[in-house]
Amino acid sequence: MPKDYRQNGVTQNSLSFGEGRGEAVKSGSQRLLALDVLRGITIAGMILVNNPGTWAKIYAPLGHAKWNGLTPTDLVFPFFMFIMGISTYISLRKYNFEFSTSAAWKIIKRTVVIFAIGLGIAWFSLACRTWNSLGGEELTFWTRLWESVWNFDRIRILGVMPRLALCYGATALIALTMKHKNIPYLIATMLVGYFLVLLFGKGFEYNETNILSIVDRAVLGVNHMYKDNGIDPEGLLSTIPAIAHVLIGFCCGKLLMEVKDINDKLLRLFLVGTILTFLGFLLSYGCPINKKIWSPTFAIVTCGLASSFLALLVWIIDVKGYKKWSRFFEAFGVNPLFIYVMAGVVSIILGNIRVPHGDGMISLHGYAYSVILQPLLGDYPGSLAYAVLFIAFCWAVGYVLYKKKIYIKI
Repeated sequence: MPKDYRQNGVTQNSLSFGEGRGEAVKSGSQRLLALDVLRGITIAGMILVNNPGTWAKIYAPLGHAKWNGLTPTDLVFPFFMFIMGISTYISLRKYNFEFSTSAAWKIIKRTVVIFAIGLGIAWFSLACRTWNSLGGEELTFWTRLWESVWNFDRIRILGVMPRLALCYGATALIALTMKHKNIPYLIATMLVGYFLVLLFGKGFEYNETNILSIVDRAVLGVNHMYKDNGIDPEGLLSTIPAIAHVLIGFCCGKLLMEVKDINDKLLRLFLVGTILTFLGFLLSYGCPINKKIWSPTFAIVTCGLASSFLALLVWIIDVKGYKKWSRFFEAFGVNPLFIYVMAGVVSIILGNIRVPHGDGMISLHGYAYSVILQPLLGDYPGSLAYAVLFIAFCWAVGYVLYKKKIYIKI
């Protein structure tokens, strides 16, 4: 665990991702609380859609698009990445956007830590599942334990946290080594280049002939990929437009910081959001919106919607002053990655600790849904209720940290 330190009587964590609560944009003495709130909304949304009572019974808006298309659930991860781009701009100001060995080392170290946490979660999940799957075989305790923990030949390498790590690291290093006026051209080059790869590599095919699948199988290996018709939604090639996605957020952060008046900030966010959203939907006639391959139009549209939504939150919270409702999400927003990681670990534990039920065994997750919530509320409401209760638990932990001003920054 990172080492704590004391600063002005507040316990904080020395390893940061962005700048936590302190990264919010200030206008004079006014801080844009909307940034924390939007970050919190996305984390709460990611936890909600990742933890239903059962995957067989989820409401349509809480599921991902099967292939082409866009659902509300498809927005939460790209919204977080957009905010990560803004946060990266704000956090790098302390280096004056000048490259140095110390700055590069901190970025690389942070990237490695976030990537390693993602691998750790994947390892823990696979170890728990393997332990349970071997329960019916005649193995000694130590053999079963070894088979469970030594799973590196089939662990998934990429995922949400590794993607965040790679995109953060690439964006931060680009920001310190390239003139910012040239970054929009780099974004356009990355998105156009990736589209050409998709166009000539069967990139819009939902099968193993897709160039994305071919590259991932060749480099990562089938055993280290997510299993979805050969498509890994956080694969290698699709990391290219994801980096461009975060760079768009970075540029929006620059637009925010160039003006002091909050109304100017609001106007810039709204204009960027409107332009990107319309552009993305217009281009979708030739380049489908698709999260699983992170198509260029998916990046453009979701960045546009994120910018517009942030503008709306700025108007509600920072201009009109309606803040009481936002405190729930603020508790998520000030410790976003810690709460997300904690939620993942707790979810794995609940899904793998088994208790007696009837003639067999059932997980704590299964017991809560199948024995308590489903009989009481029904299939779909019970599944949603489980996710809501899980969010409530995560919020309770986040709220305690929030009230104690403990910011655990990964």
